[in-house]
Amino acid sequence: MIKKLASYIKQYKRSAILTPICAAGEVVMEVLIPLVMAELINQGIEKGDMGALIKYGLMMMALALVSLFFGVACAHLASHASTGFGANLRQAMYENIQRFSFGNIDKFSTAGLVTRLTTDVTNIQNTFQMITRIAVRAPLTLIFSLVAVLKINGQLSMIFLVALVFLATVLSFIIGTASKLFTQVFKKYDDLNASVQENVKAIRVVKAFVREDHENAKFKKAAGNLYNLFVKVENIIALNGPVMMTTVYTVILLLSWFGAKLVCTPDSGMLVGDLSAMFSYVMSILMNLMMLSMIFVNLTMASAAGKRIVEVLDEQPSITAPEQPLTEVRDGSIDFNSVSFKYHTEGSGDDILEDIDLHIKSGETIGVIGGTGCGKTTLVSLISRLYDVTEGSVCVGGQDVRKYDLEALRDQVAVVLQKNVLFSGTILDNLRWGKADATLEECQAVCRQACADEFIEKMPDKYDTYIEQGGTNVSGGQKQRLCIARALLKKPRVLILDDSTSAVDTATDAKIRKAFAQAIPGTTKIIIAQRVASVQDADRIIVMEDGKVAAFDTHEKLIETNDIYREIYETQTSGSGDFDETNSDKDIEVFDPHKAAQAEKGGMPPFPPMPGMKKMKKEVRKA
Repeated sequence: MIKKLASYIKQYKRSAILTPICAAGEVVMEVLIPLVMAELINQGIEKGDMGALIKYGLMMMALALVSLFFGVACAHLASHASTGFGANLRQAMYENIQRFSFGNIDKFSTAGLVTRLTTDVTNIQNTFQMITRIAVRAPLTLIFSLVAVLKINGQLSMIFLVALVFLATVLSFIIGTASKLFTQVFKKYDDLNASVQENVKAIRVVKAFVREDHENAKFKKAAGNLYNLFVKVENIIALNGPVMMTTVYTVILLLSWFGAKLVCTPDSGMLVGDLSAMFSYVMSILMNLMMLSMIFVNLTMASAAGKRIVEVLDEQPSITAPEQPLTEVRDGSIDFNSVSFKYHTEGSGDDILEDIDLHIKSGETIGVIGGTGCGKTTLVSLISRLYDVTEGSVCVGGQDVRKYDLEALRDQVAVVLQKNVLFSGTILDNLRWGKADATLEECQAVCRQACADEFIEKMPDKYDTYIEQGGTNVSGGQKQRLCIARALLKKPRVLILDDSTSAVDTATDAKIRKAFAQAIPGTTKIIIAQRVASVQDADRIIVMEDGKVAAFDTHEKLIETNDIYREIYETQTSGSGDFDETNSDKDIEVFDPHKAAQAEKGGMPPFPPMPGMKKMKKEVRKA
C-alpha cells in the first residue's frame, strides 16, 4: 500500500526530499541553542565576562535565525509536497473511475467514492505532511536532546529515561485502542455522505411528500453514529494530554530537586547554566514525544484511508480494449449469438439474460417491449459494451464488440439511457456532449429531429438558455428530447432509445419516430418502450419475458401468434396504459380516429387507439 501511494508523489519528490533535510537542520539548531545558552550563563553571567556574554549571545541569535530559515523552508516545502501529493491521488482516482465499467461502479457506492476522493485523501495528505516534517523532526529532537542531556549530566539523564519508558507504555495503549475505532470511522462517513447526497438530489421529492422531518431524522442518526464513534476515539486520545503534562511537570520537579542539590555540591561539576539547559531539554524531549504519539494516531487513520484509496486505484476496469482494436464500425448490423449474462456482483443469482439469439440488419428499426425487470435495458447495454456477456458474443458491424476500441464503438452506438441526465451549462453545452465541435446549425438540425426546437425557440435565450444541474429547470419530456438530440449529434450507426420518450405525449412521440425515419434511414434504431404505440411501426419487435426472447416479428404477426404481445396490445387499447395490470378500465368505450378512418377503407389502423378518449371527451364537455 505504501509503495503504491508513494508512486503518486511524482513531480513533488524534490520537495518531499528537501523537507526532512530542512527539518533536520532546524532540529540541530534548536538543540545547539540550549548548549550555547548554558555557556552564556556559566561563562558570561556567572563570571561577569561581558565579552563571553556578547559572544554567546550573538551565537544564539545566529542559531535562532538559521533555525527560523530552516523552519520556514520546511513548512513551505512540506505544504507544497503534501498538497501536490493529494492532488495527484485525487486525479489518479478520478481518471481510474472514468475508466470503470458499469460492473466496476457497481462495487463502489457513490457516497463511498466521494468520501475516498475527499476525506480519505485529506487524511493521507495531512499525514504525509506530518511524516515529512514532524516524523523527522520529533525523533531527531529526541535523539539529539538525549545525547546533550547525557553529555551535561549522566545521573540526571536517568530521570528522562524513566519518563520515556512510562510515556511509551501509556501511548502504546492509547494508540492500540484508538486504531481499532478509527477503521470504523470512514464507514460512518460514507453513511453520512450518502444521506446528504440522496437528500439534496431528491429535494423536490422530499418536499413534495413533506418528508423533511424524516430526512432530518435520518441525517441526525447518521451524524449521531459518527459523533458517538468519534467521541469514543477522542476520549481515549484525550488521555494523551494529561498524561504528557503530568510527566513533564514531574520531571521538572525531580530535576529541580536533584539538580539543585548537585548545583549546591561543589564537587559535582554541575553549574547553574547546565541545569537551565536541562530544563530546556525537558520540554523539548517530552513535547516531541507527544508529537510522535499524534503521528502514530494519524498513521492509524491514514492506514485505513490509504487502504480505501488503493482499492480504487487498484481496481482494474473489467472492460478494456484489445491490444490491436478495430477503430471503424462497418455498419449498424447487430447479432446476438447464444448470449447469456449475469451481473458479477456479490449475491448475484441466475442469469439476467439467457440464450439470446437475435440478428438485426443495418438500418432496421427494432422495438423492444416486455414487463418490468425482463432484461430490456440489460440487453441493449451489451451492444455498446457497457457490460460484457457471460456467454456467447454480441457483434456490431459483423465484428465482436470485444474487438473494438471502446471509444470508437461507443461513438457509433449512441445510447439514450432510461435515466436522462443533463449537466449544468447552456443547452448548446449539453448538446455538444454528442459532438464537441458541433456548430449551431448542426445542433438546431438534431433538435428539430428530436422535436426539441419547439420549446427551445420559446425560451428567452434559446440555445444559450442555462440548464441547472441535473436539468431541474426543464420538464421530463424536454429533458428526454434534449438527450435524444445530443445522441443524434454523434451520427451513430446504431441509436438506442431506452424508454426515452416515456415523458412525451403520443403525438410528439410519433413525430420523433417519423423524423428518425426521414433523417437517419441508414441508422439502426432500437426503441425500448412501455407503449405499443411507440414500437408498432418498427420493422420488427422483440418481446422479452424473464430474460428470454419470447418472440421477434412484426406488429401484425405478433398480434396473431404471440399471446404476450397480444395481451399487452389489447390491455393498452382497452384503456389501461400499463400492461402489467390487466383487466383494468375494460368497460371504457374508446374512440380511435385512426381506426375509424381505416375502417372506412377496410384496412388495419396504423396506430393503436388512444386509451379513454371517449370518456375524456365527455368529461371535457361537462366542464
